[in-house]
Amino acid sequence: MSANRTASAVPTALRNRPRPITLLSLGHACVDIYQGAVAALVPYLVSERAYTYAAASGIVLAVSLLSSVVQPLFGAFTDKWSMPWLLPVSTLLGGAGVALSGVGGSYALTLTVVAVSGIGIAAYHPEAARVARGAGRGSHTAMGWFSLGGNLGFAAGPLMVSAVIATGGLRASPLLVVPALAGAALSMAALRAVKAPAATATAAAGAGEAAARDDWRSFVTLSGAIVCRSIVFVGLSTFISLYARQRTGGGDLSGTAALFVLYLGGAVGTVAGGKLATRYGRIRVVRWSYALTVLAVAGVVHVPGPPLYLFVALTSAGLYVPFSLHITLGQDYLPRRMGTASGVTMGLAVSVGGLAGPAIGAMADATSLQTALTPLIALPALAWLLLRTLHEPVVAPSDPPAGPADAAAPARAEADGGT
Repeated sequence: MSANRTASAVPTALRNRPRPITLLSLGHACVDIYQGAVAALVPYLVSERAYTYAAASGIVLAVSLLSSVVQPLFGAFTDKWSMPWLLPVSTLLGGAGVALSGVGGSYALTLTVVAVSGIGIAAYHPEAARVARGAGRGSHTAMGWFSLGGNLGFAAGPLMVSAVIATGGLRASPLLVVPALAGAALSMAALRAVKAPAATATAAAGAGEAAARDDWRSFVTLSGAIVCRSIVFVGLSTFISLYARQRTGGGDLSGTAALFVLYLGGAVGTVAGGKLATRYGRIRVVRWSYALTVLAVAGVVHVPGPPLYLFVALTSAGLYVPFSLHITLGQDYLPRRMGTASGVTMGLAVSVGGLAGPAIGAMADATSLQTALTPLIALPALAWLLLRTLHEPVVAPSDPPAGPADAAAPARAEADGGT
């Protein structure tokens, strides 16, 4: 009798605790707020320090370039060793770099501290994606909620920068460290909540990896599509604030609003992506998302006035519906190297788009911002063509999300991910 009472009490106690996916999603928001913050700093660097477009975009490049190199490296490390301590430590590092970006007027110093922030952001994502995959038991929706946290962080970044920097100038940037402190605390709470389930999932995944094969051809093709997405997203996130001011005739607020819409629209897209993939399949959903994005980006570049914001929202949704699906597809194409897959899909392929930033800025300096943004229209079409060659990956039967010993796991994970 006492055993039955104990067994029934355990689920009740667990239900009263914050679920790991919720904590991980909130922690993810506190990290990615700094990716959004870096792009939002560009107009203030241009106005207060008289940076050119190319120089300002170099600040974004400092984050993107380091992430492209370092993030897959951390992913490879997490394939060999469990490194959960990276979550709180990297969160603090990412916040500290951005918080110091307004201290001193040296361009070299600004590049250095923002680069440090990029290392922190890069170190966070591979291990966090691995932990989230285990906590969500392979659910597309659960990974969507985890990715949603990052998207909300992106969206909040410009608002945070606007509130702090517009009020106190670049010298007030140390106040930007506050989300990092909260994110570190949330990460530690998430790790405590997920510790036992993650250990079980890791052991089961090890058995699945023994029978699985890595599909490098499909993974490289997928990465090519992600690179196309990255160039579009980084190009727009770097210059949309300035471009919106030109096209709408508004001031600073109109530019901040456009960047906010670009990031916030991703919140809807990410959640919708997980749910649509559960119903229609990941590959089909990702293809149609890129087809929509071609038309949406064309509207952003060529439609003037307030309708610009509608096309920014459509572009955001089109770019973000595939975001969490890229992560799980990459992990399933490389089941033996999930950390590496996460590092590339969330790091290298995503951040390499930052390499195009200075080129777009230089073209804008030489011609106009509209001319420089026009080539972005073709990239979603190229991504769609690449994805036409891909197939839905086959998950190993012994992998925890699809294992015959736990056939109800995906349904439970869908429920868990929605809180």
